[in-house]
Amino acid sequence: MKKVHQEYILEKFPSLVKIDESMKKHSSFGIGGKAKILFLPQNTHDLKSILKYSSNNGIDTYVMGSGSNILISDKGFNGILISLKRSFKNLDFYDNGEITAGSGVMLRRMVKEAIDRNLKGLESLAGVPGTLGGALYMNAGAYGAEISNYFLSARMMNMNGEEIELSKDNVRFSYRKSTFPKDCILLEARFKFQYGDIEKIKKDKNKFSISRVENQPLNFRSAGSVFKNPSSTLAAGYLIDQAGLKGERKGGAMISDKHANFIVNHGNAESSDVIYLIKKIKDKIFHKFNINLELEIKLVGFEQKILNELGYNES
Repeated sequence: MKKVHQEYILEKFPSLVKIDESMKKHSSFGIGGKAKILFLPQNTHDLKSILKYSSNNGIDTYVMGSGSNILISDKGFNGILISLKRSFKNLDFYDNGEITAGSGVMLRRMVKEAIDRNLKGLESLAGVPGTLGGALYMNAGAYGAEISNYFLSARMMNMNGEEIELSKDNVRFSYRKSTFPKDCILLEARFKFQYGDIEKIKKDKNKFSISRVENQPLNFRSAGSVFKNPSSTLAAGYLIDQAGLKGERKGGAMISDKHANFIVNHGNAESSDVIYLIKKIKDKIFHKFNINLELEIKLVGFEQKILNELGYNES
């Protein structure tokens, strides 16, 4: 990225820009090199302005939420990395059970406030990190429930700064996937929930929260589940465990001995350590079970050669 672009963006948006920002502190993994520009928009006007500039000047741009399910390269990101974690925080509830939520709303907040209002359906997502935007894009789910079950519509912005609206009839969802346009950014979404018995809702929420604490390595930094489950009846973590890979280490990264589908940062892990373990897992599972595991985490800033080796396709 040319220095002239850094200088122009810093001059135009001095309070919204961080130059050569280390991404370690912006990722739940605690891993990542420097972003040439980290842009933190406050509203749709800021977002539209930076998208138009990046589009007109051919600058690589990537949009992230809170950084909870991404692995950023040690080499950083040679472009504009837009973080929505400080904006689009609107969260509105209506008497008919509908919710309108900005893409930057933390999923935990949405779950808590929905439960506080006796709305059922999100109990299994209690404790899941990340923003609403990321959760909807990847159709986040747990214990058999998915957020797409309650989706009504979304307001989005394309990379030219133009806003569009999509209804549930325009979007298809499947396991950890959606057909939202990949060149569009989610601004807010609308959902519809039913009211339920508050005691049962809270009981279910506590059950799922306890299960998460008991079965996931929450005391270590990670990006959550590394791989998608091959099917609804076959868990990636089970396969990795059966392959004897629990506890495998490379540098500061380790395949969790508590949940094999988590790679954790044991201290000063680098992205190259994690990539090494991902490759080892994929190779071992393919040769032992003839199953090609697909990544659930997103990879940012990596060379195409590495992405090809991993069979990575951001979808």
